[in-house]
Amino acid sequence: MAMVGDKLEPQHVNPFYGVMPDYFLPFGIAIATLAAIIASQAMISGSFTLVSEAIRLDLLPKLTVIFPTQMKGQLYVPAVNTLLWAGCVFVTFYFKESKYMEAAYGLSVTLTMLMSTILLSNFFVLNRVKSVYVWAFLIWYLCFEGAFFAANLLKFKDGGFITVIIASMLFFLMFVWVQAKRIKNRYIQNVKITDYIDQLILLGSDDDIPKCATNLVFLSSTKSPKKVEEKILYSILQTQPKRADIYWFIHLETTDEPYTMEYKVNMISRDDVYKVNFRLGFRVEQRMNVFLRKVVEDLLENDELAVNSRYHIGHGEIATGDFKFVIIQEFLSHENDLPVLEQAVMRIYLAVKSITASPQNWFGLDSDSVEIEQVPLVLRRVKHLPLKRIL
Repeated sequence: MAMVGDKLEPQHVNPFYGVMPDYFLPFGIAIATLAAIIASQAMISGSFTLVSEAIRLDLLPKLTVIFPTQMKGQLYVPAVNTLLWAGCVFVTFYFKESKYMEAAYGLSVTLTMLMSTILLSNFFVLNRVKSVYVWAFLIWYLCFEGAFFAANLLKFKDGGFITVIIASMLFFLMFVWVQAKRIKNRYIQNVKITDYIDQLILLGSDDDIPKCATNLVFLSSTKSPKKVEEKILYSILQTQPKRADIYWFIHLETTDEPYTMEYKVNMISRDDVYKVNFRLGFRVEQRMNVFLRKVVEDLLENDELAVNSRYHIGHGEIATGDFKFVIIQEFLSHENDLPVLEQAVMRIYLAVKSITASPQNWFGLDSDSVEIEQVPLVLRRVKHLPLKRIL
């Protein structure tokens, strides 16, 4: 209390400093600073892990993930690190005072606690824990966390709304990504390579069409050894016929081990069409040029492939011929007759996909051996067109 005239006025003391004696203040501030650093590092590491798992579950677009050690849990996502930095700068300049940041932080923490409790209860249900225990756990924690949440709602207009906005943006991106995948899966199906094998062989032997490459390589997301996406065959046979001696369809699977390097070859037509499935560890640098050349050399040594190279080769080298990798980028065709909402979802999906990690960098391809091709994405063609012929 301080004397002002004849009255005692209360002194405004920060509770953080008030709970500690004066001699302990330097140590308390140092400990609090270290605790803040540890908490921030935990948040950053948690963000990297959550985003990495979301990518694996196909809930977010592919981003570059770097593994600094042999442990899969230790990772670094440059794009997420940049977004966290931008968010910190924005929040600091927008709020200016820490009391508003506290409101945003408090609401985000209580929401995280609530979501964790609900998800853990769902985990118990999936593992067939007795319902009485699940309900007891859920009600017990929701009582306390619900009270914290209600209290923090009072600070919504003071800064808590930022938490809701950021969470809504992330939810919107994940919702669009999942819905777009469902739309594509509903309309697009993978096709059997054997159904088009005669056309591929005929195209490869047609001397009237200029040769595109000795080895023409397409990256496929289809794991089946005998199937590829329809857009790949559309690119080869319809867009602009691509003549090659050998057609390669490549699928890449990332394993949970750090240094797995395996591949399996499916010979669809000897010396004409092959499907190769690679299994690479999460720490293995993806260098498709090098890996596929090794596969071709192994097949040549085992007399499972014959290549007529037209280029000069050095002494002791194996004539594998040249390679060209084709990366297909989709755009929404005007031929689609999709509902307005589905069209909007697909346009946002393709726009986000175009600005995320480049497939060329993702698969470690050299720029001089890569051709990027735009292919129209036709999901549902127009069936009833009121167009009449007049005389």
